[in-house]
Amino acid sequence: MLLAVASAHKLVVHQMDVKTAFLNGDLHEEIYMMQPEGFIIEGQENKVCKLIKSLYGLKQAPKQWFEKFSNTLLENGFVSNEGDTCVFSKVHEHGYVIICLYVDDMLILGTSLEIVCDTKVFLSSKFDMKDLGEADVILGIKVVKTDSGFSLNQSHYIEKILKKFGYWDEPSAKSPYDSSLHLCQNRGESVNQSEYAKVIGSVMYLMNCTRPDIAYAVSRLSRYTHNPGSNHWSALNRLMRYLKGTIDWNLCYSGTSCVLEAYCDANWSSDNDEVNSTSGFVFTLAGGAIAWKSTKQTCIARSTMESELIALELAGQEAEWLRNLLADFPMMGRPCPSVSMRCDSQAAIAVAMNALYNGKKRHIRMRHKVIRSLIEAGVLSLEFVRSGKNIADPLTKGLCGRMVLDTAKEMGLKPFSG
Repeated sequence: MLLAVASAHKLVVHQMDVKTAFLNGDLHEEIYMMQPEGFIIEGQENKVCKLIKSLYGLKQAPKQWFEKFSNTLLENGFVSNEGDTCVFSKVHEHGYVIICLYVDDMLILGTSLEIVCDTKVFLSSKFDMKDLGEADVILGIKVVKTDSGFSLNQSHYIEKILKKFGYWDEPSAKSPYDSSLHLCQNRGESVNQSEYAKVIGSVMYLMNCTRPDIAYAVSRLSRYTHNPGSNHWSALNRLMRYLKGTIDWNLCYSGTSCVLEAYCDANWSSDNDEVNSTSGFVFTLAGGAIAWKSTKQTCIARSTMESELIALELAGQEAEWLRNLLADFPMMGRPCPSVSMRCDSQAAIAVAMNALYNGKKRHIRMRHKVIRSLIEAGVLSLEFVRSGKNIADPLTKGLCGRMVLDTAKEMGLKPFSG
């Protein structure tokens, strides 16, 4: 979301790293430790050391580091974001600056290079920092500045896992999941379970960061991690070959209108031996996806409408959080407009808009209540979209190569061209 906002508002984005971050925390408890090996004082071997500062290995070290960092910023005029307390912002006379902290890595976004540099000087005066200049690679994600905004890619990470698991020389596939495949639980002996789990874990990080197009495939295949069979391995091999063919795809933010939009969809239990439906949603901002999810529903739906309503409630939770996060950015302000939620089920929209609920739907009463409260509070505004235009469709089922390509483009995924 931050990079999408930076694209829309033409912000300067730099990054910094805190050296030995956990050593900055202040302790509120009395903690003692054994004398370190090689530094034991002769004749005082039975004595222990009393810690006066936080130390790596302490359970409270991360908490104390964040408390120290947060207090330092708040005392100097920064404001913590209500949606995510690791995001701070400060309004200056001629602009504003936003700091996003992830443990010891941080992004600094500002309206001008001067404001960003002033913030760097301030942080360096308080902590031992490493200035990394313009944002390049953060948390394993390559940040590329383009003429229209920013793009994210993990091509180096994809290459690494393809070579690690022996897929680098395999032919590419046009879609991540075979739409004609019907997977079910393996009742026989497991086939190389530990290796299967390693591959799934590796692609899961990729899916969470920059590749919404593989969300359904990863979600579906991860359900069989405890006991994979040969058919599960075949599906996983197809996913890896698809990544081989799309290794150069970037998640692009074009710097267009900074309006938060959402799509949600559900696939009623037509391809699952567990009779659970699948929910999917994707949120876009500045021309690219900023949040997405593909997950098995925990409540069994008895109709397509019910499965769509359950998916709508799940997407509504995410919409409320993202809207609050966005509203606290200096350039946005409150009140934040409603999130336009596109759904391809007119029946689900009609039920959601109806203040009364039918007694036959008692098992999803709370979900209906949540959606109604979000609509009445102005968080959501529901719109109908045809299934062919619903870009959340590939997050609920396997699609053919052409449809995967079309929806990926709508989510901001494009081949690298620079």
